[in-house]
Amino acid sequence: MRKIREVLRLHSLGLKQRQISRACAIGQSTVSDYIKQAEAAGLLWAEIADWDEDRLLAKLAPVAAPALPKDRGRLPQPDYAGIHAEFQKHKHLTLQLVWEEYRTRYPEGYRYSRFCELYQRWRKKQEVVLRQEHRPGEKLFVDYAGATIPIQDPATGEVRQAQLFVAVLGASNYTFADVTWTQNLPDWIGSHLRAFEFFEGVPEIVVPDNLKSGVTRSCRYEPGVNITYEEMAGHYGIAVVPARPYKPRDKAKVEVGVQIAERWILAALRKQTFFSLGEASLAVAPLLTRLNERAFRRREGSRKSLFDQLERPSLRSLPVERFQYGDWKTARVNIDYHVEFDRHWYSVPYELTQQQVEIRATDTTVEVFHKGVRVASHERSHSQHQHTTVPDHRPKAHQRHMEWTPSRITEWASTVSSSTSQVVDRILATNRHPEQGYRSCLGIIRLGSKYGAQRLERAAMRALLLNACSYRSIRSMLEKGLDLQDPPEQETPPAASQPIHHDNVRGSGYYGTLQ
Repeated sequence: MRKIREVLRLHSLGLKQRQISRACAIGQSTVSDYIKQAEAAGLLWAEIADWDEDRLLAKLAPVAAPALPKDRGRLPQPDYAGIHAEFQKHKHLTLQLVWEEYRTRYPEGYRYSRFCELYQRWRKKQEVVLRQEHRPGEKLFVDYAGATIPIQDPATGEVRQAQLFVAVLGASNYTFADVTWTQNLPDWIGSHLRAFEFFEGVPEIVVPDNLKSGVTRSCRYEPGVNITYEEMAGHYGIAVVPARPYKPRDKAKVEVGVQIAERWILAALRKQTFFSLGEASLAVAPLLTRLNERAFRRREGSRKSLFDQLERPSLRSLPVERFQYGDWKTARVNIDYHVEFDRHWYSVPYELTQQQVEIRATDTTVEVFHKGVRVASHERSHSQHQHTTVPDHRPKAHQRHMEWTPSRITEWASTVSSSTSQVVDRILATNRHPEQGYRSCLGIIRLGSKYGAQRLERAAMRALLLNACSYRSIRSMLEKGLDLQDPPEQETPPAASQPIHHDNVRGSGYYGTLQ
């Protein structure tokens, strides 16, 4: 670091060069050079006392300016920005290959060591980091640790890897850790709920990584958030702001938190064997407490003390009801005004046939939404290949059709006349299943509304006499006016036949002699 101003100030006070050298911790020859340069430029301390370093160097530029590298301006300079952009696109690219391409283009260019030195010097000038100031209660950073916890099946001995979810508050670094089987959506949402309950409050913003369970579309400007994740955020009144893709510094808090959790939790559990997820969670709890209560090295307090002092008063209170997880699915309404979820069919208003809807299913209910409005709600059924139907969802014609049952049809027929009731009973009885006779009975009912109950009764009486109890027969009688004629007389059965006397007829006595 240059100390020209201090050297000139001490020299103006009458100190010797050796004393100035000791006071400024620089060589005596350097002190001599600074003094000679100032004298050559005609500078007096009284005139330059209020000058800054840059102005002083500019005045002494012919003498004090640093010498340019010998090769600057003489050899062709690499395109450092282009090289850096290629490194961002191709993860397997190396400086060796880039240098070889540079030398192919400029055979007299820099050698490999100098090429690397110049590129690294340029890159360090570009890496300027913004120090983020986190307001208490504002942001919660969440992610999964890269390392896992092995859990052994006591029956088979199979080892399964459990995931470690980590959440860190921005202002206090207060950390939460949760053990789950997977990183899937149900575990992802469940870990968030347990984190909010651990903090006893909710922040304003949650900053996740671009995990598929939470973020459906990774985008720097307009990321897509999973609908269930968004619903959970709405329930707790928080905003989900995913980190930019490939920008770990956007969530540096949780990156450091994951690293600390791996060192102070996972590493401490390396010699233990777990046989269930519950055992692993119980082992993590005391280590998490110790991590949060561990004193800082370079500042007073701990994560726990900062949380109690800064974060806890700033967090918003939890809602009265805990968020209930629900699966979402997009479906198109079938022509029978039903939608399928988990191999069970649920009805929606028939007006939505062929429309696209969204289904939300919890453990107890199934809700159907159309353009954000709930149009149907059912109790969830786990019976596969069955259907659940609300009568009001059917068209009026379908409702009327479904209202006709065997008992109702018989009751209607009895109100017309006894003959009509007998015809209906006979039609329902002659079929294997009553429903096979529904259409015939409903057709007879329609004939009654067309021709009147009196004519229908006469036609039914005629049908009973002729043993022609069917819809077609009664319709034919009404169309041809046969019901208006006198009913046919019922034929008496023929009298018993008299014995026939013939020479070829042997009679009963003959068969009695054959013994």
